[in-house]
Amino acid sequence: MGRQRAGDKGAGKSGSESRGVRPGTPPQEGDPGFWHAWSARVSELLGQTLDETPAAIGVLDTGLRYRYVNATLARLHGIPADEHLGRTVAEVVPGVDAREEVLRAVMADGIPRETLSSGHTRAAAPPERRYWHGAYHRLRHEGRTVGIVGILLDVSAARQEQRELERARERLTLLDEAATRVGTTLDMDTTCQELAEFLVAKLADAATVKVLPEHGTSRAPRDGSLRLRRAALAATPELEPAMRALGRPGEYVDHGPGSSLVRCLADGRPVIDNLLDEQDPDCAEAHTGDVGAYRAAGIHSALIVPLTARGHDVGTVTMIRAHDSALFDETDAVIAQDLAGRAAISLDNARRYTAEHNAVVQLQRALLAEPGRPHPDVDVAYRYRPAGRGVLVGGDWYETVALGDGRTLLALGDVMGHGLEAAVAMSRYQAMLRVIAAREPAPDRILLELDDLLHTTAADRPATCVIAVADPRRGICTFANAGHLPPVLFGPDGRAALLPVPPGPPLGTGDSRYVSYTAPCRPDHTLLLYTDGLVERRHEDIDASLRRLTRVRGRPGPEELLDLVLDEVAPEDPEDDIALVAARYTRSGG
Repeated sequence: MGRQRAGDKGAGKSGSESRGVRPGTPPQEGDPGFWHAWSARVSELLGQTLDETPAAIGVLDTGLRYRYVNATLARLHGIPADEHLGRTVAEVVPGVDAREEVLRAVMADGIPRETLSSGHTRAAAPPERRYWHGAYHRLRHEGRTVGIVGILLDVSAARQEQRELERARERLTLLDEAATRVGTTLDMDTTCQELAEFLVAKLADAATVKVLPEHGTSRAPRDGSLRLRRAALAATPELEPAMRALGRPGEYVDHGPGSSLVRCLADGRPVIDNLLDEQDPDCAEAHTGDVGAYRAAGIHSALIVPLTARGHDVGTVTMIRAHDSALFDETDAVIAQDLAGRAAISLDNARRYTAEHNAVVQLQRALLAEPGRPHPDVDVAYRYRPAGRGVLVGGDWYETVALGDGRTLLALGDVMGHGLEAAVAMSRYQAMLRVIAAREPAPDRILLELDDLLHTTAADRPATCVIAVADPRRGICTFANAGHLPPVLFGPDGRAALLPVPPGPPLGTGDSRYVSYTAPCRPDHTLLLYTDGLVERRHEDIDASLRRLTRVRGRPGPEELLDLVLDEVAPEDPEDDIALVAARYTRSGG
């Protein structure tokens, strides 16, 4: 495997028996005379110069037969140097793509070329494919092409590093994209669906996200199984019918103690399952279904990844591949675990928010005391619709107070801000209004006293409020407005009109002035008070929003009117709470 020079194998042997050419070798293409004289003239010199270089060097004739190899190339191929001579590249290293078309092009036009070859040799090496960078130059003698010389460097390690860098870059790109597409809201099921759809777009043919049930929402099975709720499902169009038949979002699924999913959560590591054996009970347990059904759908590989955030389990995500897709491998598991780790934080944030949101909603409902009873000659209806789970609850409130002389006070308010503090402030404002309304009959004076009281008590949350004092006996209604949206009056023909109640400053600012406004109200009129969650839209002028409300045609009673308004005007997913009050004089009050 070391240097092989002319004369090394015995003094009686001629140069033709040295490395340069074997005895009896038939004439070769190019210049046979040149190669017959090769060993005697050059081989020894090349051996002295090139055998010690770390670069792999070989000389080939025009038939791509080896005429010289140095020790490095021999070691690279795992074949002694003299066993190369007279044999073609394909004969010596059949497992290597030597890019022979490039070598022939160099001999044809004389232009030196560099190329990358790859494959496996007989040398002891890792099972991975090896890569060599080669530079080739044409050899000529007396005007004739006699072969080429090639210099090769093993770049397998550099190639592997490059692949690892590319994979790392791809993972970072994938994580960056996931950060913009998963967790766009604080709704847990929406986040689960975003994760499932992202995984189908990038890694899998189908994906299912299951989460641990919230405390008290589902009774745990008695046999020690783990119960999870299927929160989201996504699949390619070809696989979706089969996946929908195997389970739907919202269902609770029990997983046995020995199932892959339970092991995944217990160990905190991904689990790869290949569904190739119908008799494997673990596979059946892993997917809570008949493995035969999975095979019938063309499903052959699954990857289960834990969703863990802040030291506790949130759930799992199961990815599936089918038909011609490759089996999941460890590289897929690493990428999926990175994505699941990011998504789990979003899911945990959504779960924490949901728990806090529900607690605040319950507190708000507890603090929002039942309004007082109106006089019998006023029919009043109320509605309260909390905002979607994407935002905190607000401080919307309403009140009814029966005053003297058959009058009824109707009030609707909105504390600025959201969350627990707004809900507490809402309850305080409502209680203050009841006390003030019991001794002060005029709506503008009620707002003035309420504003002064809030200012002197250093209330840090201003509020808007509109008050209507209904007087059925006189057929009128008197209003006062503290920074609130104008009331709407529906006439006998069902047409709506905004009442021009002069708006004053919000409550709690101090030194405010409010003006009363009186409008006729008869039994065939219906009054509507509302908070801004009903009409306001992002990127829309408030006047356009109010015109939408006034296009409603409402002739029914207060209850039916509120249903109609919510159906036709309220957004499907309101960004703010909606509170409504509708009132109508009865005939007995006329």
